[in-house]
Amino acid sequence: MAERENRRGRREDRDETPEFADRLVAINRVSKTVKGGKRFGFAALVVVGDQRGRVGFGKGKAKEVPEAIRKATEQAKRGLIRVPLREGRTLHHDIEGRHGAGKVVMRTAVPGTGIIAGGPMRAVFEMLGVQDVVAKSLGSQNPYNMIRATLDGLKNNNSPRSVAQRRGKKVADILPSNDKPAEAPAEASAEA
Repeated sequence: MAERENRRGRREDRDETPEFADRLVAINRVSKTVKGGKRFGFAALVVVGDQRGRVGFGKGKAKEVPEAIRKATEQAKRGLIRVPLREGRTLHHDIEGRHGAGKVVMRTAVPGTGIIAGGPMRAVFEMLGVQDVVAKSLGSQNPYNMIRATLDGLKNNNSPRSVAQRRGKKVADILPSNDKPAEAPAEASAEA
């Protein structure tokens, strides 16, 4: 009996996942024409994240707005991706993402820049926990395609640690060192 209670206790501990924040990006009223007239429903697009490097998006359709949002939020929590962040505030390198006709460009930024991005992309960065980024959406203005293109780019964001691990090297071997003097100025001073 005590063992069962312990199992329940562990299960409750497991359910206490990191608290997720969600952001409603778009809501559309959709209609279906039937014999007696039109039936209206709602489609919701939601972005969910823990603001510490995990983000996901979902869409839900229902007859009522709250139900559509709930469905979208559940779907977003099921499809979370982890994105490595530099210093917990920006991207490691410049990224380009594509989906359909949508194309987005995301660039790293210095501290204090903030999130310079429009609508759906801003929601993704806020839920991800990015503090400094410059982003531009090119092509499609459809929020669904913009979010998919943004997540496509974020999936390709590699940290120096993951690149080093893949190559079988140390992080120090991959990152450029600022301690070494440049070759060109040394040659120029030798000639003079």
